[in-house]
Amino acid sequence: MIGPYINGAALLTGSVIGAILGPRLSHNFKAHMPMTFGCAALGLGVAMIVKVQLLAPVVLALVLGSVFGELVELERAIQKLASRSKKVIEKFTTPAEGISQDEFLDKFVALAVLFCVSGTGIYGAMSEGMSGDPTLLIVKSILDFFTAIIFASSLGLTVGVLVLPQFVVQSVLFFSASLVMPLITPEMLADFSACGGMIMLATGLRISGIKQFPVVNMLPALILAMPLSWLWSTYLP
Repeated sequence: MIGPYINGAALLTGSVIGAILGPRLSHNFKAHMPMTFGCAALGLGVAMIVKVQLLAPVVLALVLGSVFGELVELERAIQKLASRSKKVIEKFTTPAEGISQDEFLDKFVALAVLFCVSGTGIYGAMSEGMSGDPTLLIVKSILDFFTAIIFASSLGLTVGVLVLPQFVVQSVLFFSASLVMPLITPEMLADFSACGGMIMLATGLRISGIKQFPVVNMLPALILAMPLSWLWSTYLP
């Protein structure tokens, strides 16, 4: 297992560099660059959505997953964790300036989705688990490195905390890939990609400041996407 370690190191290093450079960067730079990464997330989401094979189960998974996420308030739990992490880290570092608590939480939640459950990370970890090739995760590491620098320049070193859930998610996918992949059809994988693309689209809109989608509450849809795709193709051809 190489990719998750490289990706985690890139995220943590980028966060440290961004936190150090933050006071030296202009306000306009820190305000405009996140919109560029939001645009990139939008493009990634569209590229993932067009792979859809069965749209109905994908939409159903998104709706049912979001309902569950709202009922258990997943996003609020992540926000509480982010707020606590920020307080602990700011005891040892200089607090981020020029950003409100609400703005911090909004961006942190969107980054959690972008770093931890993006399509590239999921497929990259599963691909390495099956073939031993970490190429996709290395590519993601390069993107995450620069993304972390930009956002840590305004959010501070707290961005580096995301290395923990990112590593856990990728490690679980890596070790379970050999068990799960033989059961997955190309159609199921395509519909899973499309569901992830819809969430990534919402993430891009949130990072860009266009619309504050509850992206964390939408994440349970990823668990439902492939089972519903299989059921739909099997019993409702």
